[in-house]
Amino acid sequence: MSETVQFERAHDIVIAAAAGAILDYVTNPNSWPEWIAASHHIESPDRPLEVGDSFHERWHTRTGEVVLDWTVTARTHPSSWTAETSTTFIGDIVVRYDIEDADGGCRFIRTVINPTRPKPPTEDMVHRIDAEAEISLRNIKANVEQRIR
Repeated sequence: MSETVQFERAHDIVIAAAAGAILDYVTNPNSWPEWIAASHHIESPDRPLEVGDSFHERWHTRTGEVVLDWTVTARTHPSSWTAETSTTFIGDIVVRYDIEDADGGCRFIRTVINPTRPKPPTEDMVHRIDAEAEISLRNIKANVEQRIR
């Protein structure tokens, strides 16, 4: 059996909105193409997803398109949500959204975990992950704040 590594990266932003409004937006996968550049097609009910719900995402990578089959594994409204998928190229992917009170609104934290990645990401990969996350979080903030005005 080959060795694997766990990789985890978290990014956060303060959004001037109620926790429930933020969680409902980000847990409706149909919103993902609005804020995640790699996500370009979703097959999902058009609502925030609950534990046991599943959805399909078409995702652009540097080497082509990948179809991800996600399942929601945890949800505590309005503070957290977790979904999981599996890939052949980096193993399992776990995405977790947490929301907590913060000055000026709520802090939205998006954590991506690869619990059994075949090898560590390169420094360049981590830089790209961070840059893409920063754009995604700014998009979430703008979209949620615009919807509540």
